[in-house]
Amino acid sequence: MVVERFSQTVINSGIFRFYIATGFFATLIFFTINADLFTPMEMILGIILVTISLKGISNMMLSLIISLFSLDNKRNEFNFKYNEEKIQVMLNELTVKDVIDANTKDQKKTK
Repeated sequence: MVVERFSQTVINSGIFRFYIATGFFATLIFFTINADLFTPMEMILGIILVTISLKGISNMMLSLIISLFSLDNKRNEFNFKYNEEKIQVMLNELTVKDVIDANTKDQKKTK
């Protein structure tokens, strides 16, 4: 669940789309500047191949980020919050019990 949310956040941030678009336009500019060295077919194939390779590299980067993502900190944080809530509930019960005991002692004294 945490990894899915994290990967969706990374994908939705648009960083990989920006990376691919930058590479695409850089390749397009490169072939436009060097148009006298390449044929139109070579330019189209070069742009397509560079874009596909950038997409593959971005997918590998995302998978590497996900595989290196440590869940130990999240697990410890979850356990801490869970234990904190349990302790708070027990303290509240203890406080209520103390108030009830104090009220019963006051009632016994007044009788």
